[in-house]
Amino acid sequence: MLLIPAIDLKDGRCVRLRQGELHDATVFSDDPAAMAKQWLDKGAERLHLVDLNGAFAGKPKNAEAIQRILETVDDEIPVQIGGGIRDMDTIETYLDMGLEYVIIGTAAVKDPRFLQDACSAFQGHIIVGLDAKDGRIATDGWSKVTKHEVIATAQRFEDFGVEAIIYTDIGRDGMLSGVNVEATLALARAVNIPIIASGGVHNMNDIKTLAPLYSEGIEGVILGRSIYEGTLDFEEAQRYIDELEEI
Repeated sequence: MLLIPAIDLKDGRCVRLRQGELHDATVFSDDPAAMAKQWLDKGAERLHLVDLNGAFAGKPKNAEAIQRILETVDDEIPVQIGGGIRDMDTIETYLDMGLEYVIIGTAAVKDPRFLQDACSAFQGHIIVGLDAKDGRIATDGWSKVTKHEVIATAQRFEDFGVEAIIYTDIGRDGMLSGVNVEATLALARAVNIPIIASGGVHNMNDIKTLAPLYSEGIEGVILGRSIYEGTLDFEEAQRYIDELEEI
């Protein structure tokens, strides 16, 4: 199972939000590239970037910080990014920069044809981010909860050829209240593509709960506030996963 540190970018700095509220941000570093190096040195096998300004603006806003992160990582591990990706040119620019995966969220729900075209043009590089509350998808930086059901939408997007789905329970994100395992597992069982869990990881108990579900299709989990505030020791968690994989 992949343990994926998140680096959320706001105004060029590494922050974490509570439940997607841009005004409720905690700054963890003024140097996102140094933070990326830290996670790389601790054994991370992938990084998850979010352009928070871009998510709200609908276009990329942290290109300089992203470029510095990529230069620091230097192709040692894959890097994925989400936030404000609304057109094919943005996807192409990010992939040309060296990002491995581009995450489409709001635009996938609002314009499925765009997602389908992106999957066709950039096969193997498109991940969908589905953010949900009570089983319904939220868009526009989580400000709008739609009528779309998570599982039905995921099954439709699977047919388009998406590489994976990141599922976030927005009621738990940044709250350290535990992963919504039941909903994440139900989604994983409903599709045949990898699911990456997101939102609510607190400590090793969450990792130990999720790890056995790798065989059910939960490929990884994104780690945010827990590894920044220290309720989860990333190196300890990575060692635990590595030891499981050796068995």
